[in-house]
Amino acid sequence: MTPRMIGLDGDDTLWESETHFVTTTAKMADLLSDWVDSDAAVERLIAAERRNLKTLGYGVKAFALSMIETAIEVSASEVDATTIQQIVEWAKELMDHPVEVIEGVREAVEGLVARWPVILVTKGDLLHQESKVAGSGLADLFTGVHIVSEKDPQTYSRILAEHGIEPREFVMVGNSMRSDVIPVVELGGRGIHIPHDLTWALEEVDGIAVPEGVSELRRLGEVAPLLESPAD
Repeated sequence: MTPRMIGLDGDDTLWESETHFVTTTAKMADLLSDWVDSDAAVERLIAAERRNLKTLGYGVKAFALSMIETAIEVSASEVDATTIQQIVEWAKELMDHPVEVIEGVREAVEGLVARWPVILVTKGDLLHQESKVAGSGLADLFTGVHIVSEKDPQTYSRILAEHGIEPREFVMVGNSMRSDVIPVVELGGRGIHIPHDLTWALEEVDGIAVPEGVSELRRLGEVAPLLESPAD
């Protein structure tokens, strides 16, 4: 069925994100090298993020608190205030980092909005995501911007109801199979996966069945030709 609306993810679909988190994680691991090796530090951080997800949600602030908690744990509470302050400064740098729109994205979005209404559906810290949307220069292209705390079928169902769109009329495009594709397909919509070079551990789908019929593309500019192809 011809879609009536397209949804786009933000982080690592329209602009770079995970690259900056990976860089900061490496710096944190080096900072804690007196107490634990690099691999163990990263594993402890991922465990803390997973443990804190329900309480802290997504984004830089949750990441920073999990880094601080990791530092306290691996050092058996010996970590000093200077080290904690360094982690806080890195978090501020992440919050203030200029938005890096992925090459070709603006042209691709312009091509989509010339054919369909396009909404942005992105999750994370409200303030940070708002600043990313503004800094991307893409905000005026979207029919709607939805910054959510979680991407699950209930969230997508609510958003589609707001726009008067049935799930079968909706296509969601993003880099995360877990957040951008599977929940929409479960609702009866269509998902298009555009993998990023880096995937956050908590977004990986090991052990989760990927629905049949999901399209996987290399870049956002391939979406419009795919949806307009006779096979669709």
